Amino acid sequence: MTDKQKRQHLKTLGLAGAGLSLWSLNGCSSVSAVATSSSDAADDVLWQQADAIIASIAPTSFAKRDFVITEFGAKVGIDSSDAINAAIAKCASAGGGRVVVPAGRFNTGPVHLKSNVNLHLQKDAVLSFYAEPERYLPAVFTRWEGVELMGYSPLIYAFEQENIAVTGEGIVEGNGSNTQWWPWKGKWKHTPWQLDAKTDQANTRTPLFGMAEAGVPVAERVFAQNYLRPPFIQPYRCKRVLIEGITIRNSPFWLINPVLSEDVIVRGVNCVSHGPNSDGCNPESSNRVLIENCLFDTGDDCIALKSGRNNDGRRLATPVQNVVIQDCMMRAGHGGVVLGSEISGGARNIFARRCRMSSPDLDRGIRIKTNSVRGGLIENIYIRDIDIGEVKDAIVINFFYEEGDAGQHLPQVKNLHISNLRVQKAQRAFELRGFERAPISGVSLHHVQFNQTASIGVLENVAKIDQVDLTLNGEALQL
Repeated sequence: MTDKQKRQHLKTLGLAGAGLSLWSLNGCSSVSAVATSSSDAADDVLWQQADAIIASIAPTSFAKRDFVITEFGAKVGIDSSDAINAAIAKCASAGGGRVVVPAGRFNTGPVHLKSNVNLHLQKDAVLSFYAEPERYLPAVFTRWEGVELMGYSPLIYAFEQENIAVTGEGIVEGNGSNTQWWPWKGKWKHTPWQLDAKTDQANTRTPLFGMAEAGVPVAERVFAQNYLRPPFIQPYRCKRVLIEGITIRNSPFWLINPVLSEDVIVRGVNCVSHGPNSDGCNPESSNRVLIENCLFDTGDDCIALKSGRNNDGRRLATPVQNVVIQDCMMRAGHGGVVLGSEISGGARNIFARRCRMSSPDLDRGIRIKTNSVRGGLIENIYIRDIDIGEVKDAIVINFFYEEGDAGQHLPQVKNLHISNLRVQKAQRAFELRGFERAPISGVSLHHVQFNQTASIGVLENVAKIDQVDLTLNGEALQL
C-alpha cells in the first residue's frame, strides 16, 4: 500500500489528520497512533480505541457484607416488597454490600437501588414483579422512548446513585404477557390481545411528545391516566453500574436502559422477552459502556443505542458515546446492533466485534434508523468480525424511519466502517435509503460476504461507498 493509499484509507476510517491521533474518551486529549503498511493494520490501530474504552470504565466495588432478604421478612410466595427495600436501606446505611435474594420465588413491587448496593440473586432465585400498575407509583423521573417525564417507576430503578449492581445466577421476571402490560401497546404485529382504545399507549404517548416539543418542564409532564409501560432496569444519571449474570424475562417494555449514566458494564446477561418493545439493552445518552457475552432473544431490537427524541434529545444534547459491544449472541429481534431511532443527541465512538446473529425471526443485522425530525450526528461507528447465520436484511441505514423526511434536522452518518462481516443467508443484503438532499455517505465496507442472498436490496440516495472485497453469492460485488 502506498503512502497516499494509507492516508486515504485512514481518512475513510476517521483517523487521518491530527497526526493520526485517536479521539479522547473525555474529548480533551489524544492517544497517538503510528501509521501502518496495510488496511488491516490500520484497522488494528483503530481498534486499540475499543480496548482503551474498556480500560477506562471505572469498576464497581462492594463491601463484603450480605443482607439476606429473608432476614428482613421476605418469604416465598408472598409480597416481599417491604422486606427487600428494608434490606436495601440497611445495606446502604451500613456502607454497602450485597442484598441477597436466596433460592425461591419472591414477589415484589418496584425495587429502588441505592449507592454501594449490589442486588444479588443466587442460583434458583426468582424475583417476580407484580404486573399491577398502581404499585409503580408515585411517579419518578424517568425517560420513555427518549422523552423525559414523571412516569411509572421502572421495575428496578436507581436515580443519581453510584456504585450499584444487579448480579447473580437468578431470574428477574417482569410478568409481561398478552393479558398484562403488553396490551397497552395497542395494535402490534398480529395483535395477540383484545384491543382496548381506553388503555392504548397513544393516549399518553401523543400528549407526552407534544409536551416535549412545546418545551413543557419535565415536572409538569404528569398524567392521571398513564399507559406507558415501564422499562425493567433503568439506572438514571448513575455512575459505575454493573448488571451481570442474571436472566431477564417478560419485560413490560425495554429490558436494560441506562440513561445519562457513566461507566456501565452489562455482562453475561440473558435477555429473553418477546413482547412489544422488548428491546434487550438500550443505553441512552450514556458514556463508557461495555456490553459483552450476553444473549438476546427479544421482541424488538437486541441492542439499540439512543440519545433522546427530537426536541427533548436536542434539549439535553448528550450523545451515547464510547460504547463497546463484544462476544454477544443475537437471536430473534427487529435488529442485532442498532442505532436509533431516538438519536437526536447523536452517537459517537461505537464499537461492535465478535458477535453472532441468527434467527428466522431476526429482521435486520446492522441497523441505523433515523429521519429529518430526529436529526443527530452518528459518527465513528466501527463493526467487525460479525457472523450472521440467517437474517432478513443484513445492513440497513434508513433515513425514512417513522416520520421520514418531515423535518429540518438532517441526519448525518460519518465514518461507519464494517469489516469482516459474513452473512450465510439473507433475503436482502442492503436497505440503504438516504435523502436526495442528504444522501448517505461516510460508509466503508471491507471483506463483506453475502451468501444465499436473494437480492442486493435497496440502494437509494447513497454517495460513493469505500469498498474492498465484497461478494454476493460467491461473485464479486461492486456497488
